[in-house]
Amino acid sequence: MGSADVVPGVSGGTIAFITGIYETLLDAIKKVDLEALSLLKKFQIKALWKHVNGSFLLPLFAGIGTSVISLASVIVGLLETYPIQVWSFFFGLIIISALIVLKSIKKWNIAVFLSIIIGGAIAYFIVSSTPAETPEGAWFLFIAGAVAICAMILPGISGSFILLLFGKYEYVLSALKEFRIVDILIFATGCIVGILSFSRLVSWLLKKYHQVTIGVLAGFMLGSLYKVWPWKETLKTFVDRHGEVKPLIEGNIFPDEYLAKTGDEPFFLQAVLFAAGGLLLVFVIDRIAALLNSEE
Repeated sequence: MGSADVVPGVSGGTIAFITGIYETLLDAIKKVDLEALSLLKKFQIKALWKHVNGSFLLPLFAGIGTSVISLASVIVGLLETYPIQVWSFFFGLIIISALIVLKSIKKWNIAVFLSIIIGGAIAYFIVSSTPAETPEGAWFLFIAGAVAICAMILPGISGSFILLLFGKYEYVLSALKEFRIVDILIFATGCIVGILSFSRLVSWLLKKYHQVTIGVLAGFMLGSLYKVWPWKETLKTFVDRHGEVKPLIEGNIFPDEYLAKTGDEPFFLQAVLFAAGGLLLVFVIDRIAALLNSEE
């Protein structure tokens, strides 16, 4: 989940969904409430640990944190050096993930079909939006964290891309690399507030309107495919705070157009193989998760 959340276009929520821990994650986060605070004040650590499902949350968030800190520069570097191969891998991963999520819908009706279309349209609108110039203050960094973490637990919508739209993606990555404590704490506080509030909403929707909510989440995944399409042409650039020219607006093109418009090799065969690798990885994870669930 941490590795996925670093990539602008891939959601940690997608990984949670395909590994079968999504609803467990929401339920555990939801348990961080006033009762948990009361147990903490009384130093009833054992009861607190059981209440918030600490045996689940601790290794999960430790893994996410470790991955974000250790792989941030690695994944960004891979995207810069091998963009087509990396995006192809995630394209395959998201397609099979969406199909697996759709497979979990037990009762199909008009409401479910509409929910998939609406989810796809929302995700497409978000991922095709243009990053904006935004304020530099600490208050906005807090808001960016609160909104981005909500996207991180939604399959298909990338929290990293939300940070891009808010103009804070590179700022947050550099804060992590340079270990700027104040910025990290402000962003983390926003994340905590956002995830504690939003997880309750999604959990409630899954319990009350399960099939429709699953449809919306699957739609999010399908709509996000626009962002992870491997072959793009840069339509507009901007200069970041380090003086480097970066793409601002990109358009999707077909592989046979890529060489003519960009002058770069499209690596079509490699793209197909990496997409197949993403498909295979998710399929294996899904089979393992199904096997473990059947044993329980």
